[in-house]
Amino acid sequence: MKSRIKTKMIKIRSGNREIRLNVKIADTQRKMEKGLMFVERLPENEGMLFVFLRKRYGGFTMKNTLIPLSIAFLDSDGVILKILDMEPCKENICPTYDPKLSYRYAIEVNLGWFEKNQIKEGDYVQIY
Repeated sequence: MKSRIKTKMIKIRSGNREIRLNVKIADTQRKMEKGLMFVERLPENEGMLFVFLRKRYGGFTMKNTLIPLSIAFLDSDGVILKILDMEPCKENICPTYDPKLSYRYAIEVNLGWFEKNQIKEGDYVQIY
């Protein structure tokens, strides 16, 4: 049986602004491993939220990811700790994008989406 991926609207607070983003929820090992692999197009205000059971270290790779992405790493309270830009990779060995800190959540969006929406490290994401 194939599990359907859940979607949710999250709010990102930057100063006195609130930006809304529709995200697919990756909350199982299988969904996290697949991520946005083989996705050919991501609508403007959509992304993927990775929900880890506990804080983790380490980064993300873009193996079999066809579109460039930006990723924000968040702490348990939803504060953005680090934002990185990632390039597609169709090779066998792909670079790892590592924030070099522990995080509890990660949000992937189209490349430049955070910058375009003036979202920066220190801003707050209301997840639940």
